[in-house]
Amino acid sequence: LLKPCAVYKDPFRPGSDNILVLCDCYKPDPDGPRGLGEPIPTNTRAACEKIMTKIKAAEPWFGIEQEYTLFEPDKKTPYGWPKDGEPGPQGPYYCSIGTENAFGRAVVEAHYKACLYAGINISGINGEVMPGQWEYQVGPCTGIASGDQLLASRYLLIRVCEQYGVVVSFDPKPIPGDWNGAGCHTNVSTKEMRAEGGYEAIKKAMERLGAPGKQEEHIQAYDPSGGLDNQRRLTGAHETASYKEFSWGVANRGCSVRIPRMTEKEKKGYFEDRRPASNMDPYIVTGKIMETTVLPDFQ
Repeated sequence: LLKPCAVYKDPFRPGSDNILVLCDCYKPDPDGPRGLGEPIPTNTRAACEKIMTKIKAAEPWFGIEQEYTLFEPDKKTPYGWPKDGEPGPQGPYYCSIGTENAFGRAVVEAHYKACLYAGINISGINGEVMPGQWEYQVGPCTGIASGDQLLASRYLLIRVCEQYGVVVSFDPKPIPGDWNGAGCHTNVSTKEMRAEGGYEAIKKAMERLGAPGKQEEHIQAYDPSGGLDNQRRLTGAHETASYKEFSWGVANRGCSVRIPRMTEKEKKGYFEDRRPASNMDPYIVTGKIMETTVLPDFQ
């Protein structure tokens, strides 16, 4: 059975009351509330919502950076790449302009406008390091709304790509070799972290993320293949930290978790978990981060 959990304006049918409804799924149970039984096995939202409800007083905010790669309909050739070849090396494509560097901007802008119309809290877009690769950011969103909005934004992206005759891939390492992978960096803060002196709460979160066994737990949760997808991406190269060990640092893109320079300077703010893969489940990831860093304070 479908349970509606979020509603957005339909950008593909504007000018009326058309809506898009995000639902999660449950087994039927005549004796359950509204006839709903247990969540089906693939309903990861339900478990995340339980965690977010328990820690609601912490007021968790999330800002998720969704990277993705555009492909030709053959699903083999990244958009803008020569057939059976490769473009020039990485360097001029990141946050680039110009026909020779930015491949697919029309798709990106159309998706941005669709998200704005729908009511998604999209907060930015940029070209990424690998040509044909892009990023958009959703957030800040509070609690369960982060996963809801990211999933809705992915749906809109796939629909927009359909209109432009291109394919979007969320594979975290779509092209092997000396090319950047694609992640879903997850920026996190709580009310305590955002308050004066919140840097101590951030450092406590780092201690919990680095506790014995936690790296393995999080890597398993950060892609749908139990960490196997991310092993191709988190190699220690291309602005990543190795999946084999946890690290954190200030303004360091080569760490598992990056602390922004301004956060350290102001002694309050947020942290960026750079490990989640581009195909991650946002309910699993945001729930896991809260389970490790915040939930112990609410037990």
